[in-house]
Amino acid sequence: MDRAAYAVFAKLEPSHFWFRSRRSIFFDLLDRALGKTEARPAGAAPRAVLEIGCGAGGMLGPLQRYGRVSGIDIDHEYVAYCKERGFADVACGSGYELPFHDGAFDLVCLFDTLEHIPDDEQALREVRRVLRPGGSVFVSVPAYQWLWSQNDRTAHHCRRYTRTRLLRLLQRAGFGPRKVSYFNTLLLPLIVPAVLWQKLMDRLGRLPPNYNNMSVPLPRFLNWLFTTLMSSERYLLRWLSLPFGHSVLALAERQPER
Repeated sequence: MDRAAYAVFAKLEPSHFWFRSRRSIFFDLLDRALGKTEARPAGAAPRAVLEIGCGAGGMLGPLQRYGRVSGIDIDHEYVAYCKERGFADVACGSGYELPFHDGAFDLVCLFDTLEHIPDDEQALREVRRVLRPGGSVFVSVPAYQWLWSQNDRTAHHCRRYTRTRLLRLLQRAGFGPRKVSYFNTLLLPLIVPAVLWQKLMDRLGRLPPNYNNMSVPLPRFLNWLFTTLMSSERYLLRWLSLPFGHSVLALAERQPER
């Protein structure tokens, strides 16, 4: 990801509707699937949790509700920033060669990380290696290749996904999906024309080179409204899988060797 985008993302993580809503949706699903650490039986060892592509550390704190959290990121500056924020167990490394023993973790999360990795299947096989039998992986990715835009280039994405593509990828890598769904569905009617406009401006050469959606100031009321709409999808996802959306999420379990 470009350095300018790093700075913008780190600044907006606490307040921007996209980050806030993702946290609401993801942790509602994980809470129901796993339960918080304090709800575990007395004497049970805390879960070992890993976030791959932890970035500025915005998810490391919330993940602590599930157990002992480690992070890894390929960017040295982000790792240093996480340590400054008090997250000591963060390392610099590649998703292809995770510096952990086999079966070291109960939960591995890749929050909008997999799309940055050229060989996504190899990365997921490495995730499977460091998960204990029956351990869980949580993945979120951007949806629809036809929505590819300047944002994806700025973020150094390799691809976007469909639900079917992510489902088949997880199965090939040795996971049994528990939940695979689109999300950010309610705002998609607003997102599509905005992306198409951006693509047109880019083709006409009128888009700044480092432009991304996060660089556009958002009035406080709209930020509140978009947060309310997007985060409300967590209630729908408790009962069904959404048929379309701007992103895809998946929760899957490590399957036994065949």
